[in-house]
Amino acid sequence: MMNDMERLHNLKYFALDMDGTIYLGQKLLPGALDFLQYLKDSGRKHLFLTNNSSKHKHSYVEKLQKLGINATDKEVMTSGEATALYLQAHNMKQVYLLGTPDLEDEFRQHGLTLTCDKPACVVLGFDQTLTYAKLTEACHLLREGVPFIATHPDI
Repeated sequence: MMNDMERLHNLKYFALDMDGTIYLGQKLLPGALDFLQYLKDSGRKHLFLTNNSSKHKHSYVEKLQKLGINATDKEVMTSGEATALYLQAHNMKQVYLLGTPDLEDEFRQHGLTLTCDKPACVVLGFDQTLTYAKLTEACHLLREGVPFIATHPDI
């Protein structure tokens, strides 16, 4: 039976939350760079994750780079991108989206069409641009039975 250190040593891929794990606000957390260097030196891969869907993945790549982490687009995934990939996989290409312009761009880049005319689902992301009109339309669609998907359940 393996102990915890042996299990950790055998891991080849790490999913790393960013905010509060790698950085806090605009400050890199102590040990983060050392840990990332250890992963690189030991041939392990990692993926940076965030449940914040308000920004495009490129924003997170830029932030990580400004903090001294040489991150690429392939190493970052947002909950918005994960939702877009889910919608693609389930052939839900027509979407009514409550989200920021960055999230709208993320969805379009994944081939999704943003519409209020017969969408396959209503998607709720973190939305700093939420208006009464957007909320009213979403409620109308939901009452008609259109499926509801949230990019993350942030209670």
